[in-house]
Amino acid sequence: MIYRPSRRDVVKTAAGLTAAGALDVRAVFAHDKLPATIDRATVSRIDSMLHAATRAGEVPGIVALAATDDGTIYEGSFGRRRLQDGPAMTRDTVFRVASMVKLITSVAALQLVEQNRVSLDAPVPEIDPAVGSPKVLEGFDAKGLPLLRPAARPITLRQLLTHTAGFSYRLWDAKAVQYAASLKQLTPAQKTLIVRNPLMFEPGERWQYGTSIDWVGRIVEFVSGDSLGVYFRKHIFDPLGMKDTTFVISPRQQEREASVHRRRSDGSLAAQPMEPRSTKQTFSGGGGIYSTGPDYLALIRTLLRGGSLDGTRILRPETVALMGENQIGKINVGVLRTTSPALSNDVDLFPGISLKWGFGHMINTQPIANGRGAGSLTWGGLFNTYYWIDPNKRVAAVFMTQVLPFADNRALRLYRQFEREIYALMKSA
Repeated sequence: MIYRPSRRDVVKTAAGLTAAGALDVRAVFAHDKLPATIDRATVSRIDSMLHAATRAGEVPGIVALAATDDGTIYEGSFGRRRLQDGPAMTRDTVFRVASMVKLITSVAALQLVEQNRVSLDAPVPEIDPAVGSPKVLEGFDAKGLPLLRPAARPITLRQLLTHTAGFSYRLWDAKAVQYAASLKQLTPAQKTLIVRNPLMFEPGERWQYGTSIDWVGRIVEFVSGDSLGVYFRKHIFDPLGMKDTTFVISPRQQEREASVHRRRSDGSLAAQPMEPRSTKQTFSGGGGIYSTGPDYLALIRTLLRGGSLDGTRILRPETVALMGENQIGKINVGVLRTTSPALSNDVDLFPGISLKWGFGHMINTQPIANGRGAGSLTWGGLFNTYYWIDPNKRVAAVFMTQVLPFADNRALRLYRQFEREIYALMKSA
């Protein structure tokens, strides 16, 4: 049976939640705007699941949205922006989405590729010796000092976009941690001869998640002549109406920001101090951006629809298709082994599934039971914000909370439950 609540039912439901904090009111009202074909019983089940998770302290708060080509099919906000004393989550809550900026940076770079201002397969522009004249870390000598050699081949934009250039993050690379520690043994004169960002392997040899998209951001700035924030605003954010996606939030946006929470050893959550408002003038293509659920949904819906939304095109359909294709050939995306459990768990989002990388996305090559189809696209941010795009089943979704460490087991379990329910909702429509 399809349940379509009357206005009286909505008011009654909202009033009934007051004693528990009235955290579901916004989600109930948001459902008034959903298509009439949507099964309200399934929507109610999703609401109950997400609300129960926040009431149980599994996550502090959630904003979750899903959409098809035609429009939004689910929207809900639950819990609090900050445990104990924070206001309720709302659809316009501002989140630190961290590495989810990598998709935005990839879109920007591909816009420049479309304009023939940069090439996917030529050596990258000479913006820095680290990418223009890269060196590969071969190992360490008997004293623990690094052994470096020039790379055998130049780095390309394709390799940077697919994390096959050789750069890594210390957070998931013990060899990179050792390299950083070895620099402390060097004299000032020796340090002038060493690179701070060596490659962990030859360009194109394997996949390793790392700082490659930071370099892509630098290339976007070099080629376009704009700072990254200005370029994003002119060519992506303003055209798509992403008014709350920014590197520096305003005081009004800061009032809507959710706090990061850290998972304690007993499973409980502790709210962390809010970071001071940034005054930076330079930004990274790999992290450090803020967004909201509706803003990010606009971006991924644009990609679901082949690069255009509401009459605005930011990429050609053929470019968007390339983003969703395997761009690393026989190389496989591996498990990320943490070097800092406080910041990240080991990251294996699809155990037992072969994974590839396109331009900006991880790709699962096999279907997920009761969920996304093969060839779906995804990634996330350090504080457990996630998205997926399913080009075959024609759905895209955003799931946002603020928890450390990354790949938090409870957040991921809830994310997977949300995913299964969204596909159940699509079947019932």
